[in-house]
Amino acid sequence: MTTTPHPLVAEAHRLADGLLAPSAQRVDQDVVPASHLAAVRRSGLLGVSAPVESGGAGAPDAVAREVAEILAGACLSTWFVQTQHHTPVRLLGRAAPGLPARERLLRPLAGGELLAGIAYAHVRSHPRVPVRATAERGGVRFDGTVPWYTGWGLNDLMLLAGVTGADEVVFAFADAREQPGLRPSPPMRLAALTAARTVSLALDGLWVPEESVVLRTPREEFARVDVPRSTNTSPAVFGVAYAALDLLASAPDERGAADSLRARVDEVRERAYALADHPVPHEHVAERLALRTRAYDLLRSATTAAVVAGGGRATSLDHPAQRLAREAMFLLIQGQTTPVREAHLEALAAG
Repeated sequence: MTTTPHPLVAEAHRLADGLLAPSAQRVDQDVVPASHLAAVRRSGLLGVSAPVESGGAGAPDAVAREVAEILAGACLSTWFVQTQHHTPVRLLGRAAPGLPARERLLRPLAGGELLAGIAYAHVRSHPRVPVRATAERGGVRFDGTVPWYTGWGLNDLMLLAGVTGADEVVFAFADAREQPGLRPSPPMRLAALTAARTVSLALDGLWVPEESVVLRTPREEFARVDVPRSTNTSPAVFGVAYAALDLLASAPDERGAADSLRARVDEVRERAYALADHPVPHEHVAERLALRTRAYDLLRSATTAAVVAGGGRATSLDHPAQRLAREAMFLLIQGQTTPVREAHLEALAAG
């Protein structure tokens, strides 16, 4: 029996097959085009997890994961720019009705009128405090350095976080543009995803009004909530793995190898998503980490197999196998926290 896919899953396939995948090689060597992001904005995908009453789709997490897989497998650079957007949308969706930032921003973010990035991963570097937040003039002043900010020049807003002297994390929205108190570095040249325009941000007295603040939470509470989020396997890992296996299977002699690897990826994917949907997010952390590590192993196997099958041609910059292998390398450290890194290194050392 077959079921009709969710409309946003069908839309993701249409966008991936008709626009993203055909231009992925060119984008990888250049920059995510504004036309790609315009298509994403029009598609409704940016509101996949937003409340219906705010103009979103209110889709289940399973739908959001499948959409992410499809986009990541088609063009990881485009996926990486737009995936930043979903964290601010989810945060605003959970905020209390009447909060000024929610009332002002949730609907245009859910509808794609605005595209947001995130600048808060540095909060995980405790006890270091790369960005300090200080109350000032009816708002918040931010000082320090954001080491990584993706989508510079491509998105409209950023969700910025800093830590106060009382060890409280303050999340607030700011315009994603150079302005007094905010200076970007030149875009970084990276082994993968240079096209996503990642910069560092120097903050020297960037001031945002209180009505742009969306959340204040103790740093320990942020860390507690962040644990299951960072130990779950990213759907992008499966998206890139499946893209590599599709490439491998396109060679008739390699279909058996592709099918064998695909069955193993399917199994890990099913188990990882079951844990992601577990009603108690802080349980089974060790199993989540083990599955994330296993997913990395299979991602590496899938992309390596695509390179091996491609032979010498796979080293050409216009061949998708080398791009997928570099994207796999990037995903090894995307969203990496200390527990994730330690578990991965321990697994690698154990063989």
